[in-house]
Amino acid sequence: MSDPDLRSFIVNAFAEDTGGGDHSSLASIPADAAGRARLLVKENGIISGLRVAYEVFSIADPTLKTEVLLHDGDRVKYGDIALTVAGRVQPILRAERIVLNIMQRMSGIATATAQYTELVSDTRARITDTRKTTPGMRALEKEAVRTGGGVNHRMGLYDMIMLKDNHIDYAGGIAAAIQRTKDYLRRHCLNLKIEVEARNLKEVQEILDAGGADRIMLDNFNIADTKEAVALIAGRTETESSGGITLANVRDYALCGVDYISIGALTHHIKSLDMSLKAY
Repeated sequence: MSDPDLRSFIVNAFAEDTGGGDHSSLASIPADAAGRARLLVKENGIISGLRVAYEVFSIADPTLKTEVLLHDGDRVKYGDIALTVAGRVQPILRAERIVLNIMQRMSGIATATAQYTELVSDTRARITDTRKTTPGMRALEKEAVRTGGGVNHRMGLYDMIMLKDNHIDYAGGIAAAIQRTKDYLRRHCLNLKIEVEARNLKEVQEILDAGGADRIMLDNFNIADTKEAVALIAGRTETESSGGITLANVRDYALCGVDYISIGALTHHIKSLDMSLKAY
């Protein structure tokens, strides 16, 4: 996420949370009261989002002194201190939940991604994400995937062609969908990679016969069919396994020789890493 986009995201987060004012703090804490707080890690994992937390405190009050003690991507354990912040108490409290919401989610994503990447680290397969992200947080969630050792799939609908089952069915078949796509890219002078989803081995062959695909997604293939598909493709395009892949079977898919394994659960079904901001 670019600096202007990040700032806009944080400003919107404050507007959503603060509204007409943080009345709890305004009512109980003098405006000039000063204090310190530290961000405590309460669970083992991979930390992510520290640069974002720094910006949140800076936007809450530019006079706050934030010291980041760790780096995004560091392994953390219970009791680690990720950062400290000192200055006026009211803006510290106003920023508290926004910092925690962002960092806990990003760290949970990074931790989950690291678990997958470690299981396939000795294979050619790379763990990648999907578009199953939280609206408004896609760039940060995909940043967390990179922090955990994964790679990003397309960022959105604009930076890669992906012909899925519905595109193919509406277009009248694989050959028609691919040909129309190639014509469209040529007509609009666009240089975008083309990925095509295959639902079975017959469709893999149809994609190969049509030509022009940069990657074939093997959607919900079992292990045996994945091995057969990889052999059939034989390096003519990149390959990606997707659908129903978990920590229990990701290594089996990686050993089939696929180039990528996409896992939507990295961003849409994760457990946030537990943290808290405490005065000291």
